[in-house]
Amino acid sequence: MNFATLRSDLLSKPGASEDFPFDVQTLVIKVGGKMFALLGINDDPLRINLKCDPLKAEFLREPYPAVQPGYHMNKRHWKTVVLDGSIAEAEIRSMIDESYELVVKGLPKSRRPG
Repeated sequence: MNFATLRSDLLSKPGASEDFPFDVQTLVIKVGGKMFALLGINDDPLRINLKCDPLKAEFLREPYPAVQPGYHMNKRHWKTVVLDGSIAEAEIRSMIDESYELVVKGLPKSRRPG
């Protein structure tokens, strides 16, 4: 998965928007004003921070060394996924979907996408 494909997939989520609130290298994808993904645009291999269920993140770290506690984030509720080819794209897309859904679920109904 390359940067352009990943960015396109993230922005295809209903209500998704992008921003660079921290620096010019960290792309933040939000829904309803809340982050659901962070992506280092110059990382090689690419890395993405995603919101997660704490137990599921712990479970995923066993079979996938590329799933790590969230870098510069609350390590209980965020995971960093290194996109080094060791995790199937379908699994990565599932992790993205989970992150998006967790954030949307936490939004007030007035800020949830249509």
